[in-house]
Amino acid sequence: MYIAIEGIDRAGKSTQINMLKKRFKEWIYTKEPGGTRLGKKIRDILLHSGTVHPVAEYFLFLADRNEHINSVVKPNLDKTIVSDRSYISGIAYAHANHILPLKELIELNETATQGIYPDKVVLLKLSQRELEKRFHSQSLDSIEKRGPHYLMRVQNIMQELIEKRAKDYLILDASEPAEDIFEKITNFIKGER
Repeated sequence: MYIAIEGIDRAGKSTQINMLKKRFKEWIYTKEPGGTRLGKKIRDILLHSGTVHPVAEYFLFLADRNEHINSVVKPNLDKTIVSDRSYISGIAYAHANHILPLKELIELNETATQGIYPDKVVLLKLSQRELEKRFHSQSLDSIEKRGPHYLMRVQNIMQELIEKRAKDYLILDASEPAEDIFEKITNFIKGER
């Protein structure tokens, strides 16, 4: 089973994935971008190299996504795979940045994913007030520097994509206590909603 944990920056994806790692050590954990050797290099370019043209940036994400699907997801579809982000984030961040029309972004992802999509998707959703509060807790990377309004637009696109395209999904309030969110995610993955 292929599971994607989605959410904008600062939504608490890493916290939830770390909690899952402690309880379910036998599962495979990965991320986009950065779940492969190539992906780590791409992630570094995207987050720390300054300004990259938006279309070039998107094609780097697509290259990472294709490598991730072929190197991590496809060979392990008989196991439980938990990914920090998926094609949903890729499309949402690009569409919020007005790179290409939504239809083209979806078509490009069809090629990159080879039609392999998460079986279950969890969206950790933040209010703008909570996002702004969390922004003051640490330094910002190049994507976070686009600001809270950009990230809220990304989150809205994520939710629309999930509601229209995901096989099975759960949307949670990311401001709830981490332990409560974790139990809801665990129950969802196990099919006990």
